[in-house]
Amino acid sequence: MLPNLGLLMANLILPDSNVYIGAVRAGVDPFQRFAVGIEDRDWEFATCGMVILEVCRGLRDPNLLKRFRERFAVMIFLPTTNQIWERSAQLAWSLDRQGRVLPAQDLLIAACALQAGATVLTSDAHFHTIPGLRVIETLE
Repeated sequence: MLPNLGLLMANLILPDSNVYIGAVRAGVDPFQRFAVGIEDRDWEFATCGMVILEVCRGLRDPNLLKRFRERFAVMIFLPTTNQIWERSAQLAWSLDRQGRVLPAQDLLIAACALQAGATVLTSDAHFHTIPGLRVIETLE
């Protein structure tokens, strides 16, 4: 069972795929953005399989893909356990009944964050509709 990493680290942040994708499109290294000011803050960055899949599938440059894979490999990895899949399914069912149909991949990312006590860094507004999920849109 995955420990509650949120209790171990003051600010565990799980950047959503759109953070990486937006940075690449803007010609910015997202990992450098994460490092800015990290010494002054109690931040740790995490990732999960769904974020890695969404980001890496869109990288066209093999060198950029290699660099991203290397950086993802040293981040805290939140595994997708049966418990995470069950939590994702429950979130989907509950939100669907309220008329809030979210993409399955975002529900999976949210379930990973909820399980680990992490905050999701994202520009997708629908993450704000997930009960109990902490969401930020910027690191400032």
